Amino acid sequence: MTSEIKVPTLPESIADALIVTWHKKEGDPVRRDEVLVDIETDKVVMEVPAAEDGVLGKIIEDEGTTVSAHQVIGSIEAGSASNDAAPASSEAPAAAEPAEAASDDDGKVGQTSPAVRKALAEHGLQAADVKGTGKNGRLTKTDVEKHAAAQAKAAPAPAAAPAPAPAAAAPSSAPLPIAADGERVEKRVPMTRLRARIAERLLSATQTTAMLTTFNEVDMSGFIALRNQYKDKFEKSHGVKLGFMSIFLKASTEALKRYPDINASIDGDDVVYHGYCDIGVAVSSDRGLVVPVLRNTEHMSLADVEKTIGHYAEKARDGKLSIDEMTGGTFTVSNGGVFGSLLSTPILNPPQSAILGMHATQDRPVAINGEVVIRPMMYIALSYDHRIVDGKGAVGFLKTIKELVEDPARIVFDL
Repeated sequence: MTSEIKVPTLPESIADALIVTWHKKEGDPVRRDEVLVDIETDKVVMEVPAAEDGVLGKIIEDEGTTVSAHQVIGSIEAGSASNDAAPASSEAPAAAEPAEAASDDDGKVGQTSPAVRKALAEHGLQAADVKGTGKNGRLTKTDVEKHAAAQAKAAPAPAAAPAPAPAAAAPSSAPLPIAADGERVEKRVPMTRLRARIAERLLSATQTTAMLTTFNEVDMSGFIALRNQYKDKFEKSHGVKLGFMSIFLKASTEALKRYPDINASIDGDDVVYHGYCDIGVAVSSDRGLVVPVLRNTEHMSLADVEKTIGHYAEKARDGKLSIDEMTGGTFTVSNGGVFGSLLSTPILNPPQSAILGMHATQDRPVAINGEVVIRPMMYIALSYDHRIVDGKGAVGFLKTIKELVEDPARIVFDL
């Protein structure tokens, strides 16, 4: 019995997707719920699991193919998931595939499985050349690979050949190393759909908004002292470490309440003011920058914020963020400081009207009460859409964040 492997339902507004990786080859055994293929959309990577035990049949759509929702991309032959128990198709004429089967005098080497036939073809072997260790002397894929490895080990060293191209040895997603011998090599790989979408949105933001950036700096000594005093109790009580992101998200939430233009967006000729705070947090992953959204941060504690950010960061690393988790958002916070950035101008995340950029904390000399002292300082930046946010509001918003972070008691007492 054959079952179809189909592209799952794609998120709303996404018309197609790209097959990124097949984790199995034709003829490989599969187990129910085992991931067979990764499919990448503009925003997330979706995993397609096996619906039943069996053997992977024909792969209809190869890696790099653009597919649509519910499209059939492969099949599973139901039955045993064992390599040596999968029989060859009886429909294929024996004369057409001479390497499919071979038998010795005792008939111990019976029909070979699709996985074995494929392995034999890849290594240029005949079934009769390999000793079978499976049931009734049948060949297994492992038998073929061991035989091929033994042949390669016993073979004499090949004659000198032209220098191999470094690009061929590296995975398509890996950077191309500089050739040690001075050879000028290049490698061209297609841009992932996620990277292409990120590029499209960033370019659109710079072209369709009146973006401007204002800066300030925060003395982090007060919060650092407070964190050092309570960090052990905080972690023991909540099971999560207290970092900088949580205090900046809470400060941003309070500032958004006081400056509604920052928490608004433009929709055509209308301005939409949001009566809630959904703050996106920019997270770097191997596939690109993603921005999961923390909903209703006005009702979240510092511990809630830290737990949610940690959960999203883990899902981003595994490529398992859902569309819903990255949809919406009324404001965004980006922390380039974790990579050592000292100052930057973050790009808006449309249709939001502003984004806060955090940076590295660095000891610097500052003047306090007429004296020069060394304090841990952080530059912060606010990029905003000047079509909806005036300079006065942007500067006031950033100053509010500075005051709240420098004196966290203001948040507690709503000052």
